[in-house]
Amino acid sequence: MGDGKFFQTLYNQMYESVTNADMWMNVGMVALKIVAIIVISRIVVSIVQAAVNKVFQHRAGSKIQMDQRRVDTMRVLVNNVVRYTLYFLAILMVLQLLGIDLKPVLVSAGVLGLAVGFGAQSLVRDIITGFFIIFEDQFAVGDVVTINNLTGTVQEIGLRITRVRSWTGEVHIFPNGTITQVTNFSLQNTLAVVDVSVAYEEDLKQVEEVLKEVLQIAKTELTDIVAEPQILGVHALGPSEVTMRVTAECKPNTHHGVNRNLRAMIRTEFTKRGIQIPYPKIVAMQGKGQSQGQA
Repeated sequence: MGDGKFFQTLYNQMYESVTNADMWMNVGMVALKIVAIIVISRIVVSIVQAAVNKVFQHRAGSKIQMDQRRVDTMRVLVNNVVRYTLYFLAILMVLQLLGIDLKPVLVSAGVLGLAVGFGAQSLVRDIITGFFIIFEDQFAVGDVVTINNLTGTVQEIGLRITRVRSWTGEVHIFPNGTITQVTNFSLQNTLAVVDVSVAYEEDLKQVEEVLKEVLQIAKTELTDIVAEPQILGVHALGPSEVTMRVTAECKPNTHHGVNRNLRAMIRTEFTKRGIQIPYPKIVAMQGKGQSQGQA
């Protein structure tokens, strides 16, 4: 009998709860508010992100010019911060509507964050360093850089790690906190320097004229050259050669290819004009007072 009365009482309480119109009205209002918070938060995120994109929109005629790589990086970073911040506030509002006291939650989150901060100092250092790498535009994806004496092309920049691919295919992963020295080869124009050796028997004025003709052709054919190539003159006097130096200003990180092309063009033109490129010679003595030169 006791068990029967207990189940009967429990049934009556559940029936009263289920048929309570005020309770369902409150549940409905809470559900509507939660839906409204979600919808409004998404609308606000879209509006704010559109405003951010408008602010960072590149204008060719603007008086304040910024590198487009830096503009895109900063735009993505600000959009992510805005989205996470607004969604976090929306979650707090939903928890408050569900009757959860936020004070203990925030206090626990603060204590947990403090403990994690002490236990993951290297992670915090990586994130802070990654933020300043992006903010200061030290390098961007696609740049050729030397990081901690390793050279390669940047594949990915994150708040925690940076990936660099060397020209032989290896991928190097650097925690941002360990990056102490960076050399960026993709920000400014580079200089192609070619040393040309000719025999002492050659007429240097004729050699200079030929070099001028070759450099004029190179300026037209090699699109990576951005300024008039220069002949600096005699650079060194060697045991069997005179070394002349020519330079050409190139687009960022294209000087290696320009060097190779210039050498090939100069070598071809020298052959056509009969200008000798020096090579080692040996003088062999044959008897008293006789000698024979051999290559």
